[in-house]
Amino acid sequence: MGETTLDYEAEAAHYDRTRGGVPRAEAAAEAVLSLVPPGARTLLDLACGTGLVTERLVRTGLQVYGADAAHAMARVAAGRVPGRVVRADARRLPLPDASLDAVTAVWLLHLVPFAADIVAEAARVLRPGGVLVVTVDKDAAHDVDSDIDALLRPYRSAGAASDRSDLIGGHAAAHGLDPAPGTRFTGHGQGATPRDTVRRLRAGYFASWFDGGPATIETLAAALSDLPDQDRPRADPRYRLASFVRRG
Repeated sequence: MGETTLDYEAEAAHYDRTRGGVPRAEAAAEAVLSLVPPGARTLLDLACGTGLVTERLVRTGLQVYGADAAHAMARVAAGRVPGRVVRADARRLPLPDASLDAVTAVWLLHLVPFAADIVAEAARVLRPGGVLVVTVDKDAAHDVDSDIDALLRPYRSAGAASDRSDLIGGHAAAHGLDPAPGTRFTGHGQGATPRDTVRRLRAGYFASWFDGGPATIETLAAALSDLPDQDRPRADPRYRLASFVRRG
């Protein structure tokens, strides 16, 4: 997993302000919509969380729904997208086959060991010609070639990432989804600082890519603590969106 496992029931109350808030959500929604075909009429936002992105997926003629497995998250989202949010596991959606024009999953697949099941379920509910839009390579997006990254890079490994683009592409192909053009967007407010990187290293937030033990963590912590501007955020990450089209 790309970060320590969170209790999303407890996180709902303050989740948005710790994840870039409205600017990041607006950037994500704009990028998602750029990959959804103009003729799409229905879209389901998987793991919609608090609905901050979901409520911004606005286009004339497009009906947008949200689904989240966490009750607290779904409750907040329902306040933003009234009547169009359901509590549901992304692997077992309460929908018939071929019932949607688009499915999105933003910042989901890096969190779970069952990304293949989510892709399979999305393929099931998509109509022929429907599109799946997902974030991939989330951990890699946080390497922005900063002084922090120069220290961390020797210990980065993508081997355990569940949202690697090659893995997701393979899952998609196995379930009748063909690759389509993708895009990138800025994760506003997500730039790392040396001080916070030390905290996250020690808390185990980087488990999916960090290749090192406790001694390495403390060596890195010392080096990070020596960097200038301890609380100045470095560049924001650039997240990657991949898209796939359901074969007819």
